[in-house]
Amino acid sequence: MSDVRVGAVLIAGPTASGKSALGIRLAQALDGVVINADSMQVYRDLCVITARPTPEEEAQAPHQLYGHVDAAVNFSVGRYVADAVKVLQETQGRKLPIFVGGTGLYFKALTEGLSDMPAVPEEVREQVRRESEGLETPELHGLLAGRDPETASTLRPSDRLRIQRALEIFAATGRPLVSFHGAREPGPLADRPVVKLFLAPDRDELRLRIDRRFEVMMEQGALDEVRALGERNLDPMLPAMRAHGVPGLLAYLRGEISLAEAIAKGQGDTRRYAKRQFTWFRHQLQDWHWVEPERGFETVMARINALPDSP
Repeated sequence: MSDVRVGAVLIAGPTASGKSALGIRLAQALDGVVINADSMQVYRDLCVITARPTPEEEAQAPHQLYGHVDAAVNFSVGRYVADAVKVLQETQGRKLPIFVGGTGLYFKALTEGLSDMPAVPEEVREQVRRESEGLETPELHGLLAGRDPETASTLRPSDRLRIQRALEIFAATGRPLVSFHGAREPGPLADRPVVKLFLAPDRDELRLRIDRRFEVMMEQGALDEVRALGERNLDPMLPAMRAHGVPGLLAYLRGEISLAEAIAKGQGDTRRYAKRQFTWFRHQLQDWHWVEPERGFETVMARINALPDSP
């Protein structure tokens, strides 16, 4: 490994901010391995619609944890950390880990650890899903508020996945989900010197890049990819089925909206997600260094050089 002073480099930022290209450039310069930290790019079925690195890009540097999970799996933060630990063990002393992605919870789990969440039996999960069928998300939030008002007050009424997760935890344990947010196992990067960078492009420029990138995805076969996913008839509540762009394109394929409306929905959902990424990182991970994307490479190199030598 080229520089023993740093234990890992973490590159985060909103969607379409240039993280993947920076990760590859750093891996080439630092003899590193690019490790995915995006919750949608883990899915095998979602290559184009999630802007996963192409085979040509992956050939430029080692990549790990991209497309290794089937869309039928309800992949969790805990399972991601377990997979990341395996990669860290396999590359220890040989390659510099360079984590790249936009999923804040993944980065928080890597650096700060995971809350000690109980396992939810599959029969309880199925029971909650049956109960949720046919309910609009605000109605589901109202259901949670009646059972677990403490957790409900911390969740957006539109955040269906987390609302359902809170209902599952309450059904399995009889306790509010927030009551498990205390004790944490240390994250796998907790004892390593790390460089943490958040790419923060100009907001107006980012919105244009997001819209254009979705158009490029369509040109590259996103509709065929979503069609193949829809033909699997998976549970619509699975994370892969709710990736930005997927619900709108599925609605188009069912004849419910026009293709132009589906594209506009995908672009709009992605823009709103990028806005939430800015807000989440600003409040949840305050010790990260924010920088314009074009200054990312030089900033990482400078911050590595500023670290003390390992004893």
